Amino acid sequence: MLDIEIETVWRFRKEGSPQTAVVMLGILNEIRKTGKLTSAAEHAHLSYRHVWNLVEQWSDFFGVPLVETQRGKGTRLTAFGEKLVWAGERMQARLGPQLENLAQELATEIKPFLHQRPSVIRVHASHGFAVSKLRELLDREPGIGVDLRYVSNQNSLVSLAQGACDLSGVHLPRGELRAQGIQVCKEWLDPREDRVISFVTREMGLMVKRGNPLNIASLQDLVDRKARFVNRDHDSGTRILFDQLLALHGIDEAKIMGGQQMEFTHAAVAAYVASGMADASFGVEAAARQFGLDFIRILTEDYFFVCKRAFLETEPMQRVLDVMKGGEFHAGIATLPGYIAANTGAVSSVKEFLESMDASR
Repeated sequence: MLDIEIETVWRFRKEGSPQTAVVMLGILNEIRKTGKLTSAAEHAHLSYRHVWNLVEQWSDFFGVPLVETQRGKGTRLTAFGEKLVWAGERMQARLGPQLENLAQELATEIKPFLHQRPSVIRVHASHGFAVSKLRELLDREPGIGVDLRYVSNQNSLVSLAQGACDLSGVHLPRGELRAQGIQVCKEWLDPREDRVISFVTREMGLMVKRGNPLNIASLQDLVDRKARFVNRDHDSGTRILFDQLLALHGIDEAKIMGGQQMEFTHAAVAAYVASGMADASFGVEAAARQFGLDFIRILTEDYFFVCKRAFLETEPMQRVLDVMKGGEFHAGIATLPGYIAANTGAVSSVKEFLESMDASR
């Protein structure tokens, strides 16, 4: 299967001379994490001297130092260096999934002109860490191609009903909001032809700055503490869930400062908070931990896949189930904070699935 990667490139221009900053941003980020120039050099596979020269060259280019060293305390970024790094983190978190979609579209378009003929499984699912891990493992499977498109929660079921995908990823909250989620699913699930595959559970909640300086413990605190908030886009399942939670608790979104500021992935809103541009957001625990944020759990979601009965019986789909049930996938999920591989790969009818959802509210 042909793999295509589309990457962003940062070019700074000064007096007509462009400078590409990809390597430099990686070096600065490693210094931020470790406080050691030697670690940054090892990570970039460059010599210590070369990395130090790069830091000096870029400092001269901007006219502002990027790092500062203190005897016995290692190396740390200046305020300007921090700003550059977090801008890069936000860019990657924001654009990464969109670029993956574009790359997949291109691969699908040119595939008919190539001699490769793997079995391609079309997956439509909302963006998430466990889905990315599954794709990573499926990409290693010989003879299987994965056409993964990140779409909103409800649109994935629409895609399946219309024959636009083979696997649809959907997540449902536990608790008081489960009934609303089930009702939406019922509109698109076909009890005769659809089969449901258990996948993972994940923890959802508020992401706040390390140490929780505003002492946020609930959704109401977003209003009471006048926290700067960054929201998800309107089409995302996480945004719909957040809006439902506000309605459940009688909270007016208009009273949340910055509630209309939007990003498109869990990682993007987490990066926004980590960079100091917001005080809080709502999303998965794994994204909060990735960016060193504190996490206040609100609820648990069940994430599952839906496919047609006929497709379930195909050899490629059976191999997907084998990967889901395998030790490597379970080990990978165990490294994701807030995720649990729950009965992963187990297949049920729509009736069995809905009964189990009612029982686990």
